[in-house]
Amino acid sequence: MYYNALGEKVSRARYREMLNAAKNRRELIAAGLYGRRELAKMGLLTAGGMLLPKIGLSARARTPFAVTSQAASPMTRSFVDPLFVMPQAQALPPFRPLNPAPTVAPNTAAGESRTRPHQALTQFPPQKFYYVTQHAIQATQSPDLPVQTLWAFDDTHNACSPGPTYVNHYGVPILVRNNNRLPPPDQNGGFGMPSVTTHLHNGHTPSESDGFACDYFEIGHWYDQHYPNVLAGILSTHPGTGDINEALSTLWYHDHRVMFTAQNTYKGLVGYYLLFNQFDTGSEDSGFRLPSYPQFDIPLVFADKVYDPTTGLLFFDLFSLDGILGDKFLVNGKIQPFFKVHPRRYRFRLLNTGPSRFYEFFLTDLNNLSANNPYWVIANDGNLLPAPVQVTSARIGVAERIDVIIDFTPFAGKSIYLENRLNQINGQGPVISNPNGTGATECNCPEILPAGGGNLLMRFDVDTDFVRDESADPRTQTFYQLPQVVAPRVVRTFKFDRLNGQWSINGQFMDCNDIRFHVSQNSAENWILTNATGDWTHPIHIHLEEHQILSRNRVPPPLPIEGSRKDVSQLHPNERVQLFFRFRDWLGRYPLHCHNVVHEDHAMMLRWEVVPDGTGDKVEVP
Repeated sequence: MYYNALGEKVSRARYREMLNAAKNRRELIAAGLYGRRELAKMGLLTAGGMLLPKIGLSARARTPFAVTSQAASPMTRSFVDPLFVMPQAQALPPFRPLNPAPTVAPNTAAGESRTRPHQALTQFPPQKFYYVTQHAIQATQSPDLPVQTLWAFDDTHNACSPGPTYVNHYGVPILVRNNNRLPPPDQNGGFGMPSVTTHLHNGHTPSESDGFACDYFEIGHWYDQHYPNVLAGILSTHPGTGDINEALSTLWYHDHRVMFTAQNTYKGLVGYYLLFNQFDTGSEDSGFRLPSYPQFDIPLVFADKVYDPTTGLLFFDLFSLDGILGDKFLVNGKIQPFFKVHPRRYRFRLLNTGPSRFYEFFLTDLNNLSANNPYWVIANDGNLLPAPVQVTSARIGVAERIDVIIDFTPFAGKSIYLENRLNQINGQGPVISNPNGTGATECNCPEILPAGGGNLLMRFDVDTDFVRDESADPRTQTFYQLPQVVAPRVVRTFKFDRLNGQWSINGQFMDCNDIRFHVSQNSAENWILTNATGDWTHPIHIHLEEHQILSRNRVPPPLPIEGSRKDVSQLHPNERVQLFFRFRDWLGRYPLHCHNVVHEDHAMMLRWEVVPDGTGDKVEVP
């Protein structure tokens, strides 16, 4: 039997055609001919910017969806590897300071690639220092596949992919020195650009430390990033303290190099960054009494990947210009792991790293498929909700996160599965169901697969050993309140569309030197996101500040878990979403982009800047 990546049977001739097309694409990639300009010069792109449906290259002549032209990855067994829990990142000991010492001005003479001075290094001096190297490692993602060459973060104690988990606290500023020690392009295994910039996703971070897409640095160079770990508004609306209602908890870091974010994150440059404070303390004996870190508070990194059907090596198809779906599902770098838990409450932080897949998470009991197994969502992206919301499923797009509380007490002595039941067959986004049969997609209702018919991502094995559980019952909890919405200084509109085969915002592509608009420091704005395409879903991410969703198609958002502060919002087909922002504390350049990272790289991103109070513009359609 021969199969494509969707598990569909194909003929032997069709399978050989897919293998041959993949082989030819790999040869073009190895020759460095994978950019749109190079492909256009070779006559391999259509007028619309699509790879020609040419036999021996794309194998798309018979189907509009690239994933159906992709041969299945090699067979792997499920639930044979235990869950890998990323180690905690280790700061340098006091007796080993950074050399050379950090400076406000860029230390270019010593090899630093930063181009702008630190805004807050003296005001919020670092109390902890990290020395991190990005380099290639050998890792096993399944016992049924060869050892893989991945790119990883190494803090001198832990070299792993996903990278070590930073655990920090508000009021404790830190500085991270990132060193680029990646192999040269001719040793990259076919994809990945050894030119990097690390973005602390969702961080309230000065521009020069944000990991802006155009602040990349090369092999042999380094970059100091200063994370003040202060609450938004500390220099403006809430002087000296910041607004506790804007406290963050679940952040992550990843490579953000312009045009190569998809490849470099797919290759392994991702990790978690957790923030605690006097309420979300990391201990179930104090504050909000959430399950204690690290015993019962577990970060989970989800990614779907493709492996070459002949070699078993990790493969990134640079010619899938619309989005990439994998047929192997990894959690914390392992294919479909298992995790042993006690019959008690756990906090799980769920992060979708893409490249292009959305997830709808269910708890599935394979021995009782008709059962609805509820759990609690307590946070959306980096922000705790005003109060926990009980659900039977929750959906996230690329770069979104949810924190959930699962009580395993009812499952003592059993196994239960985390299952993705969202039907998605290509990079467009989830399949939209149409219960009325009208052809309309106004409801944007995703197609949900039956229990047991989706992707079993990981298995929880619940033992019968009851242990102490002092965490609070989610039914009784409340967290922070939403900040007050005020009148905006300006309302801006952004249209996400497809133009000449590339992904555009207001009809333009990303240009590192093009500042599309200027935001006044200490001001409020409304942004309206519109999706001009009828069949694509875009997860839209805005750096620096979180937003609140005011409306979807001019009505309040229907999902209770969207009553929150977010840094990524799903923009569904033919949809209009209105957001509220406050911009405070820092100046400088930041991006807005789609976080389907293939769209981001081709080139659905723009640059905007925060400028001193009162000097911003009022451009309504940047």
